[in-house]
Amino acid sequence: MTMLRLSVHIHEAAYRLLAAPGDPEPTESPVKVPDPAPSAPPGLDDQVSTLIAWGKWGVLVCGVAGLLICGGQMAIGRKNRSSFAADGATGIPWVLGGLSLAATAASIVDVFFK
Repeated sequence: MTMLRLSVHIHEAAYRLLAAPGDPEPTESPVKVPDPAPSAPPGLDDQVSTLIAWGKWGVLVCGVAGLLICGGQMAIGRKNRSSFAADGATGIPWVLGGLSLAATAASIVDVFFK
C-alpha cells in the first residue's frame, strides 16, 4: 500500500469517527493517482549499481575498522583503564548493527515497494 493510499484511508477513517449523524458519506476521489513500478532512467542502471557497490564496500571497510578499533580499546583498557575497555565493548553492537543494516538494506527497501 503506497503512502498516498494509506493517507486516504486514514483521512476516511478520521472522517467517519468525527462526522456528525446525518453527514453524507465520503465519496471515492474521481481522480486516480498513478502508481507505477520503480524503474531506472535509461542508461543509469550500471552507474547506480556501481555507486551502490562502492557504498557497500565503504561500509565494509568502516565495519572492519570499527571492529579493530573496538578490539584495540578493549586491549589497551585492560589494566587501569576499565572505562576505555568498556567503551570498546559497547561499540561492538553498534558496529555489528551498522553492518547488519547495510547487508539487509536492499531487502528492507524492497519490502516497501511490493
